[in-house]
Amino acid sequence: MNDIKLALLGSEGAGKSAVLVRFLTKRFIGEYASNTNSLYHKRLSIDGRQLNLEVFDPCSQSEESRCILEEPLDWADGFVVVYTISDRTSFLNAKNILAQIKESRRETCKGEVPICLVGNKQDLCHSRQVSEEEGRSLAQENKCLFQEVSAAENYLEISNLFTKLIRHVMEQLKHRGDRRRYSGSKSMAKLINNVFGKRRKSV
Repeated sequence: MNDIKLALLGSEGAGKSAVLVRFLTKRFIGEYASNTNSLYHKRLSIDGRQLNLEVFDPCSQSEESRCILEEPLDWADGFVVVYTISDRTSFLNAKNILAQIKESRRETCKGEVPICLVGNKQDLCHSRQVSEEEGRSLAQENKCLFQEVSAAENYLEISNLFTKLIRHVMEQLKHRGDRRRYSGSKSMAKLINNVFGKRRKSV
């Protein structure tokens, strides 16, 4: 069974946890502020292959929080970077996070880093501050997937984007023989716990 590790990154209020819970449970959760880091586990099947999915959802990242990103950047196989279309600051922070990912993985990852840039809160088009074209352009610059979604309204789009990202991760892992891998959930849990503290959740 394959182990896939994803990290979910984005500004406070971007709805990244809502996007993740929508994917994992099909349910929508309202906005909530969290000062803790969560690690989610889920078994799933994609293209007939059984997977152990682990998703690390750290505290929301501010523009200054480079140190917070270092461990998840090193640990994860792929990334979901979330901003809200109704907040330009969250978009600019997403741009900063993408730059940090690329900088961190330049030495250790040959080829593209699997990333999906997500513009959340598509249902708030009336207060849009970031155009879809801007989001798509940023994704193209960073060679990553892109999708605008509404965690409040649409499960299918969110499910599809995670599935695409996981397929990309599986391709990269298959062709990346020199990748750094941690041996099993215990090592990973120790890593996350040592740096951040943890809340482990199985769904």
